[in-house]
Amino acid sequence: MERKLKILVDKCPQNHKCPAVQVCPVGALSQEGFSAPKIDYDKCIQCGKCSNFCPKKALKLE
Repeated sequence: MERKLKILVDKCPQNHKCPAVQVCPVGALSQEGFSAPKIDYDKCIQCGKCSNFCPKKALKLE
């Protein structure tokens, strides 16, 4: 069963640079300004580092 990363926008404060973007080992997360991060599913390896790191739990690996 393949897991998929999701962004829970209602939990993301969108008022700062997302710290999880820097944690991604393959550069699958990006952010414009203070908006919620975007996921490049072609790059994402479903490692869970970003979802474990996010202090607001706005990134979820299902």
